[in-house]
Amino acid sequence: MRAIVHEGKNGLEGLQVKEMAEKNLAENEVKIKIHTAGMNRRDLAVITKRHTAEDPALIPGSDASGVVEAIGENVKRFKEGDEVVVNPGLGWQKNSDAPPEGFEIVGLPDHGTFAEYYLCTEDHVEKKPAHLSFEEAGVLPLAALTAYRALFTRGKLQADQTVMLPGIGSGVLTFALKFAKAIGARVIVTSRSEQKQEEALKLGADIAISTEADWQEALKSEKVDLLIESIGNATFNKSLNVIRKGGTIVTFGSTTEDEVSFNIRQFFYGQYNLLGSTMGSGEELRDMLAFVSKHEIRPQLDKIFTVEEHKQAFEYIRDSQNFGKIGFRMT
Repeated sequence: MRAIVHEGKNGLEGLQVKEMAEKNLAENEVKIKIHTAGMNRRDLAVITKRHTAEDPALIPGSDASGVVEAIGENVKRFKEGDEVVVNPGLGWQKNSDAPPEGFEIVGLPDHGTFAEYYLCTEDHVEKKPAHLSFEEAGVLPLAALTAYRALFTRGKLQADQTVMLPGIGSGVLTFALKFAKAIGARVIVTSRSEQKQEEALKLGADIAISTEADWQEALKSEKVDLLIESIGNATFNKSLNVIRKGGTIVTFGSTTEDEVSFNIRQFFYGQYNLLGSTMGSGEELRDMLAFVSKHEIRPQLDKIFTVEEHKQAFEYIRDSQNFGKIGFRMT
């Protein structure tokens, strides 16, 4: 089968399109013919953090939509022809405070979804929301699940609250914006890009300011109940300074330095809550898909690349050019 593969060299230089052998279908597996494979910043991290010649060829990719082409003899939930999406999490089925030991994400260490076909056990597949196209569904699972858990499971966002989303533009944060507005919450966003600020306002954000602005001054009349932090060291203290006393910061990533320092006395006097979050369980994925269907939410789809444009796609997400999600058309 044809696939986007990383091997031999670190980073973008190790990417190529090549033929890869297909796995044999096990009795509890489904074979999915991939239509669209969504791309995430994780895919960039995967190809930049792997070693070089010592690592075997790897097909990256964690998201996908497609059609069930074949099923193992013990598969009960699906039949050939079903339109489906891939669950990007492996080994986390039931809701829990944290992922269980052995939890992995599709695309490392095993092969991922940037290929013509993907095989997995039937408990790692869900029906595609009917109102979504294959392109929309293919970029949905990982980012939308991450946003859903951060907002609702961890952040416990309510309709009468205000949530702040620094660095709007990523797939996760555009989902968070749409999810928060779907329940009626107030949303504040930041971006260094005026264009991204304007796009966020069009999607329903109530306030958009520059990431480089004085947040305390710009938001002095606002009460921020929940803040979703994904930038890291560059903005963490600005986030801490703008959240209301007793408010909550949920962090799920770090696009700048991982290590942060802050005034612990200020933190405990302010009675703040700091929570980590990582993707979500299979149960949360099903809850998220039901939420998306109920509110007829569509991903903010930025651009779909061809397989031949794989390096351009990795550069596009590396340089944060996207507003919303990108992916590959694999058919």
